[in-house]
Amino acid sequence: MSRVIRIRSSVARYARALLPGAGDYRMLRRTWRADLVAGLTVGIVALPLALGFGVSSGLSAEAGLVTAIVAGVLAAVFGGSNVQVSGPTGAMVVVLVPIVAAHGAGAVVVVTLMAGVVVLAAGALRLGRAVSFIPWPVIEGFTLGIAVIIFLQQVPLLTSPHTAAAGERSSNAVIAAVQSIAQADWTYVPWAVGAAAIVAAIMLVAPRIHRTLPGSLIGIVIVAVLATVVVTPLATIGTLPSLPVPTLPALDPATLGQLVVPALTVAALAAIESLLSARVAASLADTGTFDPDRELVGQGLASIGSALFGGMPATGAIARTAVNVRTGGRSRLAAVFHSVVLLLVVLVAAGPVGSIPLAALAGVLMLTALRMVHAATVRSILRSTPGDAVAFVLTALITVSFDLIVAVIIGVVFAAVLSLRSLSRAAGAHREEIAGEPVEGDERIAVLRLDGPLFFASADRLFETVTALDGVSVVILRASRLELVDATGARILGDIVQALERRGITVLIKGVQPRHASLFRTVGALDALRHENHLFATLPEAVAHARSHIAREPATP
Repeated sequence: MSRVIRIRSSVARYARALLPGAGDYRMLRRTWRADLVAGLTVGIVALPLALGFGVSSGLSAEAGLVTAIVAGVLAAVFGGSNVQVSGPTGAMVVVLVPIVAAHGAGAVVVVTLMAGVVVLAAGALRLGRAVSFIPWPVIEGFTLGIAVIIFLQQVPLLTSPHTAAAGERSSNAVIAAVQSIAQADWTYVPWAVGAAAIVAAIMLVAPRIHRTLPGSLIGIVIVAVLATVVVTPLATIGTLPSLPVPTLPALDPATLGQLVVPALTVAALAAIESLLSARVAASLADTGTFDPDRELVGQGLASIGSALFGGMPATGAIARTAVNVRTGGRSRLAAVFHSVVLLLVVLVAAGPVGSIPLAALAGVLMLTALRMVHAATVRSILRSTPGDAVAFVLTALITVSFDLIVAVIIGVVFAAVLSLRSLSRAAGAHREEIAGEPVEGDERIAVLRLDGPLFFASADRLFETVTALDGVSVVILRASRLELVDATGARILGDIVQALERRGITVLIKGVQPRHASLFRTVGALDALRHENHLFATLPEAVAHARSHIAREPATP
């Protein structure tokens, strides 16, 4: 009975750690005013981004808005960060475009639902800290790649009203941009480029006038008013429907099989981007604790909720989250209120929003993409180590050319190989002089200090170094300086002992650490010694024993 009680208690603690609680709002009495102001500011910033990402993904402006509203609330309430703001993001658009091209816009809702379930399961399984294994150069590399793709995805919106309205383009942003330029309607291009340039210019100037001015929203309003007053050929968002009633998307078993890989890709990106965003937000200000596992649970529920309303996958958005923190947001109320602001836009201002030119949204996203890349960061990585610079460039190129998740995987693998190479180089065997007064025969005793990690990447090199010894009768292996030891490394130690003993060289091992002893015995490394007394705790004891072996050797004629 007591065991059952302990299990129930553990399950209860586990569930409480992943679910909302009163502690999430303990600062609300002191911060609610600043939270409302921050939520209003973020809502204003998020409006053009939600519209733009919805259109740029090949779906619709309302899909972006619905995602920002529904996912924004769910992620704020159930997520692991007090200040994370979630919704549609540019990185997710990069992944969705090829999915829309291959399976159609309707498949995105199913993919969103499947990906939400995967992310939710990852949080329940406590996989939230896995993002810490992604190196900084890889993160910055795919950030650069995402920025390039977001920028290029806007080019078709500036070249033809038909291309802008249809959202049909090649799954590769570079190819789509080149094709759209080749097929451009050059009577349309000046209007579209001019609208985008006006928005971008206002976004650059507004913060210089006052840092709280929402330049993107002001620019979009000005362009929308000009497009209404002046007759232009600019394509617009069109009529926004009312907020849809939640419904379960049609799940065709045949279609589900085709969407498994896209769903896993979306889930991986949602998890990675959300955790990175929340981790950065935690470093911007004192915003309370951040629970990566609960964050995955919240993001999974956010995407599931978005799918039920016909939306797209949601992730934590670093730009909106940063705005939230910098404008005073300290509790989850700010992110919830940002969604309320967007909901009021749908209910009250759907008509004006529908008249916004798509080229104006393209201007917002183009400048947003440029701001994602920090020249100082790029220079720092390129001037760091050659391996990190290559990982950065390689990840960026693969992101633009192929796929974001493939780029991350290759980048991580490449960085891991370089790290293993560096670790293996840190391992080695160094011959030392015997301390104290020399004794006749000491020249036939080799004291080898084993340094660094003894693992699969360094094992063969260590074997070759030690077994190459010649002209000695006794070898003392000092193991006290070993750091990491894996099964391969432990096994190679036994192989070294056997190889030397076969040549008639007596092997003594000194200073095996307690944390390594069990592994050495398990793989038989210590059993390879000629005698159990050939294992020593101190170097003087090992040297004395080695000298006794030398003393018993027949004199050399």
